Amino acid sequence: MIQLLSSSVEDLMLPCLNKTLFGMECPGCGLQRSLLLIGQGEFVAAFKMYPAIYPLLGFIIFIGLSTFMSFKNSNKIKMYLAVLTIATIIISFIIKLI
Repeated sequence: MIQLLSSSVEDLMLPCLNKTLFGMECPGCGLQRSLLLIGQGEFVAAFKMYPAIYPLLGFIIFIGLSTFMSFKNSNKIKMYLAVLTIATIIISFIIKLI
């Protein structure tokens, strides 16, 4: 059942326009597949597919929580998480290029 569901989800994934047109992956390539792997419980494989998945999820979860709850230094935490996420995306993209 899970395999059937994941194969139907894979059919609905958006293709990377950058990869289609230029043959080169973009900084976001692997995000959809990584989210699917997390949904299947493959946490290490999700990290290998898209290393920025965990900082990105942490950032999104914190933003969601901070809309309903107040945190001390919330803006600073958001800024640090955003910088960590962007840095992870850029570094992993550069490593992919090498």
